[in-house]
Amino acid sequence: MTYRIKDLALHTIETATGKAKALLQSAKEKFGFVPNMYGGMAHDPGLFEAYVSSYNAFRADPGFTPVEQEVIFLVVSRENGCTYCVAAHSFVADKMSGVPAEITDAIRDGRTIPDGKLAALATFTEKMVLSRGNPTEGDVAAFKAAGYSERNILGIILAISIKTLSNYTNHVFHTPVDAVFAPRAWKQAA
Repeated sequence: MTYRIKDLALHTIETATGKAKALLQSAKEKFGFVPNMYGGMAHDPGLFEAYVSSYNAFRADPGFTPVEQEVIFLVVSRENGCTYCVAAHSFVADKMSGVPAEITDAIRDGRTIPDGKLAALATFTEKMVLSRGNPTEGDVAAFKAAGYSERNILGIILAISIKTLSNYTNHVFHTPVDAVFAPRAWKQAA
């Protein structure tokens, strides 16, 4: 069994203070609820603020479409085994980013994506995660042949850093999946 933080309950707007409280209030205004993941992050306002700032920067100017953004986030979260983020980003993919269900489900299941360009994006993202940011010349050539650029490599690095913050936080908190994301709950294949 992996470690679970025992001494810190997930914060709520009522239990948080200072910057963390403001970030939780902002999340509630944006989403209509406070995601459980944010309740864990609120114990370290620097972590929470870094996550929110980086996430917003990636969404605002990533060099990727909303569909491509979700492909990247889902691949990283799947590779990191984050049940919370796979469920959350599956929901976002379905309801907000317009990702076809067959693409989201292929990523969740570790199957080939039925779209060549998105498959190349997923493959390169996976290689970046598994190689710890050390792609081969061949990996980059295949990525660029699919229509991506070296700037896109930097965008993937940003996305990996964002998901590392959230995935690792969720791992140590064993963050329960919010009810809104529950229909897209995910369990890593053995």
